[in-house]
Amino acid sequence: MIEMSLAEVAGAVGGRLTPDTTGTVRGKVTVDSRAVAPGDLFVAVPGERVDGHDFLAAAADAGAVAALTTRPDGALPCVVVEEPVAALGRLAAAVHARLTAGRPGTGGLVTIGITGSSGKTSTKDLLGQVLAAAGATVSPPGSYNNDIGLPLTVLDADEDTRFLVLEMGSRGRGHIARLCRVARPDVGVVLNVGSAHLGEFGSADGIAVAKGELVEALPAEGTAVLNADDPRVIGMAPRTRARVVTTGRSAGADVRAEDVVLDEAGRAGFTLVTGGARARVRLQVVGEHQVANALSAAGAALAAGMAPDAVAAALSAAVPRSRWRMEVTRRDDGVIVVNDAYNANPESMRAALAALAGLPARRRIAVLGAMAELGPGAADEHERLGRDAVAAGVDLVVAVGPDAVGIADGALAAGARDREGAVRVPDRAAARELLTEVLVPGDVVLVKASRSYGLEVLAADLLAAGAGA
Repeated sequence: MIEMSLAEVAGAVGGRLTPDTTGTVRGKVTVDSRAVAPGDLFVAVPGERVDGHDFLAAAADAGAVAALTTRPDGALPCVVVEEPVAALGRLAAAVHARLTAGRPGTGGLVTIGITGSSGKTSTKDLLGQVLAAAGATVSPPGSYNNDIGLPLTVLDADEDTRFLVLEMGSRGRGHIARLCRVARPDVGVVLNVGSAHLGEFGSADGIAVAKGELVEALPAEGTAVLNADDPRVIGMAPRTRARVVTTGRSAGADVRAEDVVLDEAGRAGFTLVTGGARARVRLQVVGEHQVANALSAAGAALAAGMAPDAVAAALSAAVPRSRWRMEVTRRDDGVIVVNDAYNANPESMRAALAALAGLPARRRIAVLGAMAELGPGAADEHERLGRDAVAAGVDLVVAVGPDAVGIADGALAAGARDREGAVRVPDRAAARELLTEVLVPGDVVLVKASRSYGLEVLAADLLAAGAGA
């Protein structure tokens, strides 16, 4: 973060500094007392299970210069506010405004926002690495896409930062608009409109309204990067004042992929075509669905001023950065575990199954948990997923947990044989026991579910079981 005195912090957030003292934040802003280093500002976030105020003494011992709190504390100076999370957003907005003062045309900070129903983090990781080839870039691993994570990302930027890549999630209308008020993007990227959080939005059209808040926030001199292969995304074009750049596989896209092929490891290669330029890309991430993510990243990088050849070279060098997203690991015994357990919705599930189908294997096994927040259509979506798994060539479907039984039902209805082609297990422990018995060298196992089901633990257990074999 840029250096700020405690008085400046208090002014930015509308808080009261107590005691009225001098001091300067020279480090980071963090909500985790375990990560505090000397010179940091600690934000005491009240939570359902843990209250950050209980760790003020620990933050002081670690060298925090002050804390954002709801009440004074004797452990260290406090900037007292009503809501620390809201104050965190105001602080990030003040820093972002300072870093972008004097633009446009000064070569200062360029801010890119990314949203979509799936692929946000993977695209953010690709784009962050591409832009880093052109200048200092802030784009942290993981999903820092909410009212806490996005401001923390903004606050990682300083005067030397040229590119700031922000992931923007949404749980309802107005959420993305609020994030854009913290840091208005110069470039806005919309990947897709799918079924994630359908139960909260009510319809895909409702999701599109919320995702489109990103392009509505763009300035007239900005750029909206829209997926031309998704009708609801390209339908957002009239909602923005900014220049529109389209991406996709279709011939009319401004930034498109031609001659897509998969290598023996399931990684896509393609020709990046934009304007009169053509450049070959060989992705290091697994799955053909990553082509769309790479095109969106390319569109944003081109809008930020990079040349097509440089974008293609950087995309070809980019590697996976965030955990539990198509992590492909070969055990010592030859079993391959694909950990894609960070989250799931119907679209990302089908993409993962297609990636599994593209991997060479003796036998393909899909260990699938439930997809959360799908609303009234959840039962049909789970049964359809089981059918899709069989259609994708999965040899064994393991449905984990009571909420996932429809997946096995769908697989059986599509022709999978009970116990040999589709199995229902009650929990992770039962899944681990079953897989320990049936896995043999050459098998490829995909593990995927919504985040709340914790199947990343099962994936870790499977890897541990093959260590030293």
